[in-house]
Amino acid sequence: MTELGPVTWPPAPIRTERLVLREPEARDRAAVIELLASPEVGTYLGGPRPRDELERAMPGAPSRRPGLFIVDLDGAMIGQITLTRETGHLRQAAGKAELGYLFLPEAWGCGYAAEACAAALNWFAGALPGEPVVLATQTANVRSMRLAAKLGFIEVERYEAYGAEQWFGVWSPVTPND
Repeated sequence: MTELGPVTWPPAPIRTERLVLREPEARDRAAVIELLASPEVGTYLGGPRPRDELERAMPGAPSRRPGLFIVDLDGAMIGQITLTRETGHLRQAAGKAELGYLFLPEAWGCGYAAEACAAALNWFAGALPGEPVVLATQTANVRSMRLAAKLGFIEVERYEAYGAEQWFGVWSPVTPND
């Protein structure tokens, strides 16, 4: 995995109590388009993307790329998680691994995001021991702020960008004392 370092990609599917984190498959296309076109999902991301544009851009299966996990509940995609090396859209995160997550609105409020993100962070901590992960979200996105706190992200700073106040935090894996 060049984006995150010397990690074999894809890993075996990650199983939690209720979910499976796996690579995208052709059967996920409609759900990925629904996710990216959702007005609710796009609220804090600059708005939804036009469905016709997404249909044209994704004629087949969603693209597979290192760091992208599909979150699967009972055989259906309910969201996606990304763990990617930050490439510069955030100066604070340059060169660090960044966590991103998007879930379909019908999956909100069920604890799926916390369960899936915790599993992805646990995998990351095993794959790249000791390496921190960063996360940025709008402070107006109360659900995302709650999730970041639940996952153990610690606030580093708040700043203005994209016409709104942003929150930037860091998660560090717990390392046992010798």
